[in-house]
Amino acid sequence: MDSIVPPAVTEQPSASRNRLVLTVYTAAIFVSALLLFSVQPLFTKMVLPRLGGSPAVWSVAMVFFQSLLLAGYAYAHFLMQIRNRAIPVAIHLVLLVVALLTLPLGIAHSFGEPPTSGYAFWLLGLFAVSIGLPFFALAANNPLLQAWFVRTGHPDGPDPYFLYSASNIGSFLALLSYPVLLEPVFTLRTQNWLWTGGYGLLILLIAACGVLLLRSPALAVADARTEDTDAPAPSLVTRARWIFLAAVPSGLLIAVTAHISTDVAAAPLLWVLPLSLYLLTWVLVFQSRPLLPHKWMLMLQPLAIAGVIFLLAFGGEQNLLLTLGGHQLCFFVIAMACHGELARTRPAAKYLTGFYVALSFGGMVGGLFAGLVAPFTFSWIAEYPILIALAALCRPSAGERLAPVMKWYWLALAALALALVAPSYSTGEVTTWFEDHRVWIAGAVGLLAALLALALNANRWKIFATIALALTLTRVYPADEGRVETVRSFFGVHKIVVTPGGYFHVLMHGTTIHGAERFLNNDGTPVAGRPEPITYYHKDGGIGQAITALRERKGAPLKVAAIGVGSGTLACAAEPGESWKFFEIDQTMVDTASDPKYFRYISSCAPGLKPVIGDARLTFAKEPDGIYDLIIVDAYSSDAIPIHLATEEAMKIYKDKLAPHGAVVMHISNRHLDLEPVVVGIADANDLKSWVYNEDSGRDADYIFSTDVVVSAREEADVGKLASSKQWEETEADDRVRVWTDDYSNIIGALYRRLRDGE
Repeated sequence: MDSIVPPAVTEQPSASRNRLVLTVYTAAIFVSALLLFSVQPLFTKMVLPRLGGSPAVWSVAMVFFQSLLLAGYAYAHFLMQIRNRAIPVAIHLVLLVVALLTLPLGIAHSFGEPPTSGYAFWLLGLFAVSIGLPFFALAANNPLLQAWFVRTGHPDGPDPYFLYSASNIGSFLALLSYPVLLEPVFTLRTQNWLWTGGYGLLILLIAACGVLLLRSPALAVADARTEDTDAPAPSLVTRARWIFLAAVPSGLLIAVTAHISTDVAAAPLLWVLPLSLYLLTWVLVFQSRPLLPHKWMLMLQPLAIAGVIFLLAFGGEQNLLLTLGGHQLCFFVIAMACHGELARTRPAAKYLTGFYVALSFGGMVGGLFAGLVAPFTFSWIAEYPILIALAALCRPSAGERLAPVMKWYWLALAALALALVAPSYSTGEVTTWFEDHRVWIAGAVGLLAALLALALNANRWKIFATIALALTLTRVYPADEGRVETVRSFFGVHKIVVTPGGYFHVLMHGTTIHGAERFLNNDGTPVAGRPEPITYYHKDGGIGQAITALRERKGAPLKVAAIGVGSGTLACAAEPGESWKFFEIDQTMVDTASDPKYFRYISSCAPGLKPVIGDARLTFAKEPDGIYDLIIVDAYSSDAIPIHLATEEAMKIYKDKLAPHGAVVMHISNRHLDLEPVVVGIADANDLKSWVYNEDSGRDADYIFSTDVVVSAREEADVGKLASSKQWEETEADDRVRVWTDDYSNIIGALYRRLRDGE
């Protein structure tokens, strides 16, 4: 093809044409990245109604996107081995057009209802069948367009990595703009059509890139091919190092998200912040003149690792903002150091596509470990400290200072480990002293690792081993008061805390309590008989009052549906003769609540309880219409809420299942979101009246908490004495708050209202 290029285009490109080439290629890469990262929250939001609001859905989605990114990069690499310029352009444009024919995005019909187990693999299959082709085509664009740019003869062609910054700026903006701009303004359907239009625009931009490539001077193309022929091919060791350097921060991204969503605060949208920082590091390290020099990041990296050790020892409850900000700042520095090493060791443009394949492969490996392997292997977020320790191995090798003395370090470290870990296997004052001073002990060992790196330039394996010891100390001397056991499933990590003295057993997710039971009286004697519901479910609270009022109004045993099991507390709210049916998405929660060594509500009050397992939006919809006197929706206690259970369509399902004088009780206690106008709004959209209860119990020390509850019913008489109670306020829908539907929700708005009201 190159031999038949007309003579008119064999001249060197003009300055104006160079500007055109740079503008078009930068625009194409930017738009491609914008689409690539906006489709992730867009499609994942479509999927959430199928599998709850679990943060793990986001983790599995990240694994899928990273895996397909590798496939796209590999496709680009092999395509660019073809010497004929026209063939790669034609093949890729055909792929893009075929992918366009599959739009707008939608969930494949064959994936109607999730299985009862194997959620992660079901999700991966759903993503692959539903959006695999358009995402694959997008994934290939970044390395492919950079390789085309090299061959256009542009003066910046020999080092095109600055275009990677344009790509990541697009990704960064897409990610941040979605919850702030797109989600609050547009419905899901509108977002889908906008995305499809953007995909069509991208095809035109890439076609323009292809035309500019094909019209590039043959001499310039030949120069691009021969300019770096003397550059040696990267060795296998170098490629393996690239993979490792990409894998650690990629896995750390998922691990730190899981940690702050589980052990610090399961606030909505927390997954956005680490991912935004992750993308920002790619933007910064591939700049022509990095804003943050790599040598600074290498100096800060050991201090950041020591900071994580201190934060893990410190625990998450003492200062929420400090720990949230601290974990993410440390993650940013560690990722900058790893990605900076990748930028420093990047190959000549000739090997560009192979370099990106190594990066994406590493990203996939890290994502697979943190997103799929770790949740099935560990009962806690063990992947976080593991990856923090591995980050030490991302440091470049260097000559060790005081080498004659440092050769004895391994022996000294072994002695230190023995002295610090051995007390954990005993009881008494020594162990208590270590537990009381755990923050300073683990922190001191972490600072020792930083000292080794900064002052002595120690071998990275010695730094790694020292960090591993410090992280081990944070585990063997836990921060939680009392005994703690962890239960992990696809839907998260829950802790069962036995308080000092064994008075209470508490079910926690991060810093949020989801249930508790008193096991000992104040005098230390065991609690006998039927357990008394406490936490949010005590008899004087909103849920307790609603149950009593509906029971008195009916004057007969109730037929109740309860969405959410938790610690099983509501099992003891039932009275003899009543029919209570529970719906729960997480089997491990049912197993935990049914085990009398953890909680006795179910074993004492409903020993034969067998909840319906699956997402309640799907399973509850199968129930017969018009049979329930009371429906209790208990899925909104402070964590990443299942939005699809709080939409107009969801409320219609609840209404359809209600008996003629039934009511829906929605527990909306939430530290992060103001859900009251949301629930009142969706009830009003279904012609239901609502009464709101929010009163402080003032008895948190006894695990009796204040609750926010909304009761919705067709008529005032249906809620009995609640309608005349001073504690309950009949509330009209707020016209300023748009009704949430399956096609529209606004988390940022609910978050803003909570912050604005200062509650």
